[in-house]
Amino acid sequence: MTSPLQCFSPDGPGGPRGFCTYTRFWVAFGSLLDADQATKAWVRGHIESGTYFSPPPIPVIDGFFYFVNVGNTGAAWSMFEHYTRWLALLGVAALAAIYFFRRQLELRQPLLQYTFGIMAGGILGNLIDRGLHGSVVDFLDFHLPGYRYPAFNVADSGITVGVIIYLVYSFRDSLPGRRAAAPPTTSAPTPAADNASTSSSAPNP
Repeated sequence: MTSPLQCFSPDGPGGPRGFCTYTRFWVAFGSLLDADQATKAWVRGHIESGTYFSPPPIPVIDGFFYFVNVGNTGAAWSMFEHYTRWLALLGVAALAAIYFFRRQLELRQPLLQYTFGIMAGGILGNLIDRGLHGSVVDFLDFHLPGYRYPAFNVADSGITVGVIIYLVYSFRDSLPGRRAAAPPTTSAPTPAADNASTSSSAPNP
């Protein structure tokens, strides 16, 4: 039987086209989803619902980082609030697109497996919340000088980080240092040119 560790080897028993092809994706997917659901469950069990303004947030690093418990019916950072059903359908469509277009998305690449793994885990994590609770729990609350960053959660972080990595990967060839210098092209001498060269270099009788 193939062990999970052997799946990380390109020469492992699973082979590049076998069962182990997307192991990195599933590891990233499961890790992100578990972390998201566990943290949300902890927040629901330990922090009063609605904690943001009143009751006040719970300080972790006073003046900078707090825990809250906000029911968000919108997307990440409360965008498109009250569109829960449409956002749920969008999440399902995104997961389906990752599956059906996995070859076009180059999902066999190790980096992209981790990238789409955390994205898919985040999408499903928020999708579960919408289905079970009608809203998503946001609990990470950062205060910057003169600005309070919108609350978010682990799933939002996975989606955002995954999108950023994929965009950088997509444009990697246009980044400085990635463009390979084109090799100098030299035209092959034609027979006529060779004959002309030979004739001009031959001594006069």
